[in-house]
Amino acid sequence: MSACFDCPRRCGADRLAGEFGVCASGALPRAVRAAAHFGEEPCISGERGSGAIFFTGCNLGCVYCQNRDISGAAAPGVELSVQGLRDVMLRLRDSGVHNINLVTGTHYVRAIAEALSGLELGMPVVWNSSGYESVESLRLLEGLVQIYMPDYKYSLPGPAQKYSRAADYPEVAAAAIEEMYRQVGAYRMDGDGMLESGVIIRHLILPGNIDNSIGCIDFVSQSFPQGGVLFSLMSQYTPMPGVGKRFPELAGPVEDEVAAMLYAYLLERGITDGYYQEPDASGDAMIPDWDLSGLI
Repeated sequence: MSACFDCPRRCGADRLAGEFGVCASGALPRAVRAAAHFGEEPCISGERGSGAIFFTGCNLGCVYCQNRDISGAAAPGVELSVQGLRDVMLRLRDSGVHNINLVTGTHYVRAIAEALSGLELGMPVVWNSSGYESVESLRLLEGLVQIYMPDYKYSLPGPAQKYSRAADYPEVAAAAIEEMYRQVGAYRMDGDGMLESGVIIRHLILPGNIDNSIGCIDFVSQSFPQGGVLFSLMSQYTPMPGVGKRFPELAGPVEDEVAAMLYAYLLERGITDGYYQEPDASGDAMIPDWDLSGLI
């Protein structure tokens, strides 16, 4: 099928013919880095790092994205065939990382699923995404991905439209995350505290959007049983250059008082499995160099 309807944008671009859609990407995966990464939650990064493959392009396009240098059509990168992607994953595995971490691969789901099919890695595969995905596309990954690590960015259509041009994000991402949980079930750790399978839901607190964060916490509390999923509440929002001119509320970091209040609310709602990253973790130190490591 030449027209692409793989993500919720359903833009219909003929990516096989080289036409770029909303994701600014062709049909074959492009990546800018494949190396050990230590910026994930402890149960993913561990001591040896997560074998992260950072793909170019994105179907969501948040105005505050820290990876905006690689999300557009002009991003650097190496195009990978299905076999080439398999080779990258095998090299990462052999380097000693804890897992294979596929970062922002939503718009390459078909090629990634093909690359994973029949590939014996001997370690978990992590699907690291924005959460803005279709259930139909996620079903291509069933049995191939052991750990899902989606964002749940928005519980309200207002900020979802304002910052990501996706007013339908709350219901679309909720359905996607529920499908992820259906596939892999309640999370399981190994004896060293590394995640073997399950779902980690991430939420980045945005300045000036307390109600949105409260709604995200409520979604997790209401949708999954105790011990079902891990939840990562992140306070380390870092303003990107220029974002404050268009969106003044996003010009500064999350206030300590707001972060503390939301963390307390998280506990009140009975969510105790997961992680809390404090505001002093903000900054761009954990943004990798897009230097084609592991690809050339």
